Amino acid sequence: MPECETPLWPCAMTGAAACLAGFEGISVVIHGSSGCYYYPATLLHAPLHGTFILENEAIFGSGDRLREVIGDLSGRGGRIAVITTCVPSVLGEDIKAMLDGTNVILVDSPGFSGELETGYRAALAVLAPETDPERPGVNIDGVSLSDPFYEGNVREVSRLLHRAGVPVGTVFCRDWSEMAGHAAPLTMGTNDDFASGVGKYLGGTLGIPALRATFQNLATVREGADADPVLAELDLQEERVIHACDKFLRRYDPPGAAIFAGTAYALFAADTLKRYLDAEILLVGTRNDPPLSAAPYTVEKVTGLEQVARKIAERSPDLIIGSSFERSLGGDRAFVGIIPPLRGRVRLAEPPLAGTGGTLHFVENVLNSCMDKKT
Repeated sequence: MPECETPLWPCAMTGAAACLAGFEGISVVIHGSSGCYYYPATLLHAPLHGTFILENEAIFGSGDRLREVIGDLSGRGGRIAVITTCVPSVLGEDIKAMLDGTNVILVDSPGFSGELETGYRAALAVLAPETDPERPGVNIDGVSLSDPFYEGNVREVSRLLHRAGVPVGTVFCRDWSEMAGHAAPLTMGTNDDFASGVGKYLGGTLGIPALRATFQNLATVREGADADPVLAELDLQEERVIHACDKFLRRYDPPGAAIFAGTAYALFAADTLKRYLDAEILLVGTRNDPPLSAAPYTVEKVTGLEQVARKIAERSPDLIIGSSFERSLGGDRAFVGIIPPLRGRVRLAEPPLAGTGGTLHFVENVLNSCMDKKT
């Protein structure tokens, strides 16, 4: 029997919590053991609630405990959402029947049902978001509390929209809960791994080429939108990136890079490194399913710590992009973190990875890390 490898990516239950906890006005209950509660609570830094079911409740039923927790929360206002975990699902408990007569949102998203993105989509489907043709603005999509850059992404894309004279619609998923049912008809994304599918999609905001195309689309389809200030900013800031990278390349060779992240962030990192640093992309290791369309790099799904260690040993990169897991295996190589967990570093600011500022932040970190390792 093959040995189990350490999973690197959160499960569907955590993805559902990341979606629902992002909406103000929803109290999220993790129906399961203490471990099933503490993992998303630690990762998401969100006020979650748990039933903390014990052995006797697993044997004799957890209905009383679930109803007790819901009763404690019912007087606080807003809606309550219950997310199932592996134990009650394996036991076959009829959670829906337990909640009959209540206004509780139920998301059946045990860990074994899939990965982070699967649970996120399942929770969003239960909320059933809708567009409002009278709602002005553009929705910001692809926001997940599991993403260490989500707050910076929201602020950065909001800033760019305001520069174009366009208000922000609903932020999926970081908004008031009632806004899910009154989304704007147009949407732009920050991370396509968490795409909501709500509204007409204008394009993404990861990388300057994507930004340029997205805001050109915005100017075409939305009357009154002025993309010129944003496009001028992109031209100016891209020149700064090119200048900094050219200066680096006059002193150093292009790095060989191994990238480990969710698909959207991984491909953004690969495209940016190739475009501005002429980097050799040795591997794009995705935590989730790789894209169906062909990529100009070697793209593989890499979900185990032993897999990561083998890939790093085989490729011997100069630069590693990833999480604290990859950092621990990279030895003295240059490293930039773009996905959780990002441990061992003080993080007070909330930088973006999307938008103009996201590209500047990413390239700045890459150049500084590579120079630190070569001096």
